[in-house]
Amino acid sequence: MSIQWFPGHMSLARKKAAETMEFVDVIIEVVDARLPEASSNPMIKTLREHRQRPALKLLNKADLADPAATRAWLDFYNQQKGIKAVALSCKKPADVARVTGYCQSIAPHRNDNIKPLRMMIMGIPNVGKSTLMNALVKRRVAAVGDEPAVTKRQQSLDLGPGMTITDTPGLMWPKIQYESDGYMLAASHAIGTNEVMEEEVAAFLGDILLARYPKLLTARYGFAPDGLDGPAVVEAVARRRGCLVKGGGPDLEKAALIFLDDYRSGALGRISLETPETRIAMAAVADAAANEEERGKRKEER
Repeated sequence: MSIQWFPGHMSLARKKAAETMEFVDVIIEVVDARLPEASSNPMIKTLREHRQRPALKLLNKADLADPAATRAWLDFYNQQKGIKAVALSCKKPADVARVTGYCQSIAPHRNDNIKPLRMMIMGIPNVGKSTLMNALVKRRVAAVGDEPAVTKRQQSLDLGPGMTITDTPGLMWPKIQYESDGYMLAASHAIGTNEVMEEEVAAFLGDILLARYPKLLTARYGFAPDGLDGPAVVEAVARRRGCLVKGGGPDLEKAALIFLDDYRSGALGRISLETPETRIAMAAVADAAANEEERGKRKEER
């Protein structure tokens, strides 16, 4: 299953963001620390590089991610031109308090208290942009919810002497290139629930945990992961949590929702769905398969 999600309002939001970017100094891109690259909108990078704007890449929800994987991602991003990467939790005031200082450090021409430092928050849905905005201004100015695409419009506010901040709606991109990215985004609740089959997403998550975090499955649910695959993990969760249909069979839909919620809330433990190494390996395999498919199509056309 190929997961795609691009609600109509996002096209207008992209156009508005491109117009606003001309008048800002720093782009604050919020991503999910558990899947930093899968949750990075390539359109944001294109717009930012076109305007030659530096980026503060915030790996939010770092308290839910695998610390070792997060360190690898910080090294990966901080080697890139025009990017400063920081891991934090937007729910922690002490973490948020450092954000404007990070922005000033990568926009020194706006660090003299004469010209205002103009910042813009960008990112895909449900990564914590509104939580960050509310924490920065120290009051509720942006709607927050555990559903993607809560914010529908831009808003700009003064952040104090010499600072302004603009919040933007969550932006997806029209076509998700890699199938696994769609599953990671769905597992992390960045994609609307009407667009996905929870059982398939949960099975995908199960495969990742079997490969990288099998002990967390045992600790949470009490079953041995040996010999299981992703769908079998969902079935095992169903039986352990008493999710049964009439006749005693497993209620896979209910179990999938429990499993996904345990991951999203951190109840399963600190989990990262990708690392720089797994990202490179995944892209290589997917690109090779796509090239082979394209060669096959061309051969058939001859």
